[in-house]
Amino acid sequence: MAVQSGNDAAIALAEHAAGSEEAFAALMNNYAAKIGMKGSHFVNAHGLSAPEHFTTAHDLALLGQALIRDFPETYAFNKIREFTVGTITQPNRNLLLWRDPGVDGIKTGHHSGAGYCLMSSAQRGDQRLIAVVMGSTSEKQRADDSMALLNWGFRFFETHRLYEAGKQIAQQKVWKGKSKEVQLGVAAPLLVGVPRGRYADLKPTMDVPKVLQAPIAKGQAIGTVKVSLDGKLVAQAPLVALNEVEEGGFFRRLWDSFWMWWESE
Repeated sequence: MAVQSGNDAAIALAEHAAGSEEAFAALMNNYAAKIGMKGSHFVNAHGLSAPEHFTTAHDLALLGQALIRDFPETYAFNKIREFTVGTITQPNRNLLLWRDPGVDGIKTGHHSGAGYCLMSSAQRGDQRLIAVVMGSTSEKQRADDSMALLNWGFRFFETHRLYEAGKQIAQQKVWKGKSKEVQLGVAAPLLVGVPRGRYADLKPTMDVPKVLQAPIAKGQAIGTVKVSLDGKLVAQAPLVALNEVEEGGFFRRLWDSFWMWWESE
């Protein structure tokens, strides 16, 4: 399915996963809503034309992002250039796999209604980009246009690693705990892509509850770190506790309860 775009393989996988293609389409729509694909609706697993079966370039980019982020082992199938069964060798229809060593996916598509389509992705250093081309006139044209988009993106945008996973970026007061503070950080590296030369204009902010009470588990989500550029949100990630804060003893809890009441007045 990933390499040769086998429609029969897509149906077989859908039936295996959900019992029927119709049930799998329902799962597709539920997952699409979960990752923010607001302009899509699916009725089959293979993508051929059907009433009420549609998507958008932006939604496909969100889907590709989720595939790369959440299912790296499955995503790895998409960079296979060819495979052989018996005497038949099947090449991948994504021509960019032969043009740029940084390209590792994602998926081609074609039928008379949609034209030639390609959702592609490439990584150079820390920077990964996704391009979506729809309605093209040929396999070569969709590859040419996709490569042009990716090259344009790498030329005019840059990616910065703002925060490393597990490193403290803030600390917050904790009431009723053995420790008076909890260290906050991100569970995964926070990378942000911006137009070249605009890194210094990024504005990070943290949304954290004003009152935190023990116990707090290590890894517990505490708030959110948000990064904006020109007033627009460009990235965000959960803030998590980097250390455990156990509940304090009886007198610590009593004392903190008094001061919490006093400060609330």
